[in-house]
Amino acid sequence: MREDSLRRDPGAVDISIVIPVRNESGNIIPLAAEITAVMDSHPLRWECVWVDDGSRDETLAALRELSKADLRHRYLSFEQNAGQSAALWAGFSEAAGGIIATIDGDGQNDPADIPKLIGMLESGAADMVNGYRLRRKDGPVRRLASFIANSFRNLTTGRTVRDVGCSTRVLRRECMISLPLFNGMHRFLPTLVAMRGFRLSEVPVNHRPRVRGRSKYSINNRLWVGLLDTFGVMWLRKRALGYEVKERSGINN
Repeated sequence: MREDSLRRDPGAVDISIVIPVRNESGNIIPLAAEITAVMDSHPLRWECVWVDDGSRDETLAALRELSKADLRHRYLSFEQNAGQSAALWAGFSEAAGGIIATIDGDGQNDPADIPKLIGMLESGAADMVNGYRLRRKDGPVRRLASFIANSFRNLTTGRTVRDVGCSTRVLRRECMISLPLFNGMHRFLPTLVAMRGFRLSEVPVNHRPRVRGRSKYSINNRLWVGLLDTFGVMWLRKRALGYEVKERSGINN
């Protein structure tokens, strides 16, 4: 429900790292250890918000163990699989940080990249910093599908970033307010944020091979639906409201 969206006090911590997971029981503890080591060397106060998207393995048990050992790692668990967009939005709504970061829960995104992206955000150069994978560690079918999807999205909705499928990103909390919510939203975050007038930047990030668990990706469950969603986002972009306020009254400075 949008009434509760982004309701937490953004002063409670500085940065919230939102991580959707589904059937990633073997990756939870190792990835959490990496994140803790990286973020403990950074001066910002941080938390992780893990979102279990209806896992059927021991993911929830691993999250319970993790949260019990370190309260900075919080979690919520869906009753059943709702999709990555729902998991991300639930994590955004639960997050307490003024800065929000995202990475995937499969271990392929490198937590060591997060401070670099935070630095760009804090410099004032951008409101959202998106990573792009220079040397992807995926198979040829997945790389080809991503190339097709990225090219088609940029052609039809206007280029925002070169690798919209990269989940390593940081953004200011206000970028998330009033985003249109739909299944597949996660594939268009840079475009949707840019439509609201926020500044985007991008930097190269590390990409690692998967060493535990199995990929949820296939041509049928990602590429075709993503291409169809692009037409909806193209319509939103063309019909988006655009105005600049020249002056106003009744506002206390």
